[in-house]
This record gives sequence, C-alpha cells and structure tokens, in this order.
Amino acid sequence: MPANARSGIITLLHTACGAGILAMPFGFRPFGLFPGFAILTVCAICSTLGLLLQARVAQYTPAKSASFFSLAQLINPNLSIMFDLAIAIKCFGVGISYIIVVGDLIPLILFVFTRNSLLLNRNFNITLIMLFVIGPLCFLKKLNSLRYASMVAISAVAYLCVLVVFHFLWPSEAINDLKGNVSYGFPTGEPSPLTTLPIFIFAYTCHHNMFSVINEQKDGTFKSVKKIAVGSMILAYLLYCLIGFSGYLTFGDNIVGNIITLYPLSLSSTIGRVAIVLLVTFAFPLQCHPARASIHHIIHYIEERRKEVAQEGDLTNSSEASRELQGIPVDEHETLLAEQLVVEESNSQPQEVPLTGRRFITITTAILIASYLVAILVSELAKVLSVVGATGSTSISFILPGTFGYKLIGSEFTDNSTNTMSKFDKFLKYAALCLVIWGVFVMVTSLSATLLLGASH
Repeated sequence: MPANARSGIITLLHTACGAGILAMPFGFRPFGLFPGFAILTVCAICSTLGLLLQARVAQYTPAKSASFFSLAQLINPNLSIMFDLAIAIKCFGVGISYIIVVGDLIPLILFVFTRNSLLLNRNFNITLIMLFVIGPLCFLKKLNSLRYASMVAISAVAYLCVLVVFHFLWPSEAINDLKGNVSYGFPTGEPSPLTTLPIFIFAYTCHHNMFSVINEQKDGTFKSVKKIAVGSMILAYLLYCLIGFSGYLTFGDNIVGNIITLYPLSLSSTIGRVAIVLLVTFAFPLQCHPARASIHHIIHYIEERRKEVAQEGDLTNSSEASRELQGIPVDEHETLLAEQLVVEESNSQPQEVPLTGRRFITITTAILIASYLVAILVSELAKVLSVVGATGSTSISFILPGTFGYKLIGSEFTDNSTNTMSKFDKFLKYAALCLVIWGVFVMVTSLSATLLLGASH
C-alpha cells in the first residue's frame, strides 16, 4: 500500500478515535453484550458505506477539489448552508467532549502529586488548558505544527486499549468491587438503548475529513481510495470491539461514560490519563478548523443572499423608467429580468472565500468561548456524545453522503445514452437512498430518546 494511502488510513482513524473511545464500554450498558456487538457492527457497515459513497461521488468534481461545498453546487447550491451547519455542529460537539475529558482527567493526574483544592478543581484546569494550550493552537491558521498529532493519537489509543484489556484479564481487588451485573442480552431496568446508540455512531465519524484525504492521494480513483475507507473502518471496528467488550465485562452495569475514571490510581492508569489528555488537547484544533470554516461559509452565504436581494431591488427600481420608454409590458419585463438573473447565477462558479483578519479572530474566539461555557456547565461525557451523534454525526456519516450518492451516481447517463450504470453503481445509488432513510430515522429517534430519557450513567 502506498505511503500516502497508509497516511490516509491513519488520518481517518485518528479523526474517528477520540473521546468516543472512552464511552464505548458505556454504550454496551443498555444493549447488553451481544446486542451491543450487533449494533456496533451495523454502525460500522453504515459508516463504511458513507465513506465509499464519498469516494465515489468525488469523481464528479475536478481533481483534488472534492468537498461538501463543491458537491452541493452540483445538486443545489442552496443546500450548502445545511451541509456546513451539520459539519459545524458535529465539530463543535466533538471539541466540547474533548474539553470535558480534560476536566475529568487532569484532577486525577494531579491528585497523585498534590492535595491542593484549587489545582484539583475541574473548572480551574479547564480554564488553564483553554487559555494557555488550546486557545493559542486554535489561532494557528495552518495545522502543519500538529502533523505528529495522528501518531500521538494512535499511540494514546493503543496504550488505552492495552490498559483496558490488562485490567479485564488481571483485575485488582478494587476493580472487582466495582463490577456490576453483565447482561449478554438486553438488560432490564436500564435506559432505552437508543440513548447510547449515537455513541456508536459518533465513534466512526471521520467523514468530514474524507474529502481532504481523497484530495491528497496521488491516485484518487475510487478503486484506490476505497481501500482507505475500508481499512480505516476495519481497524476502528476491531479497536472498539476490543475496548467495548473488555470494558463492559470488567465493570458490567456499573460502567460510566468515561471508563478511565474508574481505574484506581496507579502509574499505569496515570500514564493512560496523561496520554488521553495529550490526545484530546492537541486534537481540539483539528475540530476547530473545519468548524470555523463552515461557520465562515454560512456567514458568507447569508451575506451573498442579502446582496442578491438588494441588487434585485436596485435593478427593479432603476428599470421602471426604461420599461415605459422601451414599451415593454411590466409582467414581460420582470420575466426577462428574472431570466437574466438566473443565467448570471448559473454561469457563476463557486469561489474559495479566504478567511482572514477580523472575521478569523471573531469566529475562533466565539468557538472557544462557547466550547468553554458548555464544557463548564455539562460534565456528563456520554450525554454530549449522544446529542452530537444524533445530530451532526448522523448527518455527516449517513444523510449527506447518501444524498450525494443518490443524486449524483448515474447522473451522467441520459435517457438517450447507450451506456448504462454498472451493477455496482446501481447498488451504491439505492444503498445511498437507504442510508439517507436510516440516517433520518436514527437522528429523530436517538435525539428524542436522549432528550426525553437522558443518557444517565
């Protein structure tokens, strides 16, 4: 496998493996072991299908320029604001979950060295990390300085995996005292399984970086890129099965949304906590970057629409006198004017809008402040993951790739064309429609269950 393809797999795996891995064993609690394994498998298949659809529809854009925005121009330019909104919500939620992990783990790390109440305060530690680490990193316009983040992330995840499996195989007396009941089927007396379903979905979400990975490949053909999608999802699936099984079997129904907080204080668990803190701290800018770009696109879209409305009004007012001089009826003149505007709009090509200056600073500051406030007020990681998974992650993983696939695959063939779609493309096209339906169902049911029943732990 080429080096850039391996890099693509690592990038997608790094994007997927974040705070969600800490809540994976908790996801099994309302499902039980085997139903949890089944739904984890289904989510992996659906997420893989979403990546494959992205790889396929990228062929409809110019080389090295695939993006949600460019594909939206092919379907309906007005939908681009919805796509950017979904990406912004997802990345914003992921960033919040990272900050919550920092607030949970740093006091446990410092407790080994000090008993100072201020240093052990959750909000105090979040404030320091946001001010002196995360904040400055987010104001970097380029992420080249974080090029080793993927290697650090995979190393931290690998260590956590070893830690979870070790405590499962050789549990201490303190861990045995924390162990609850293990259900192999659906347990009784637990919240609805729908409350943790978004945790499984969120764990596989890396689709917002898929187009960037495709654009960086020397061979951007579907045959080549599909190996990256399948390879990254297989690795993530095996990793989540291992951690989910081991963690749930270790603590049973006493599992909580952040498994690492259950382990007793020791050198191994302290190193694990440090690794996770480094992982999520340096990964936050990777979420801030696409969120900032999407918010910028939304603002730009609104501004452009306001300009168009103003221009239409100016054209209408300035042509009142000319209509009478030219002898053109009012209705006919308005029709001609509308047709002219449509032609001008259709001939225009989407342009890259740079984000610099005051707007860059304003949007970045707003993201940081909003993330900080939510992280201070919300301490339950599982609830954040459930809400984010039910909205942004579901849209990016299922609804958007499915919409692109169903609308674009086969669009090059006309009724009079002698060529027809291949059987595989036909399968992808209708699988894309099923993926959209599945995504809408998951979003509505999971979000309703999370808000009404709560993801308690």
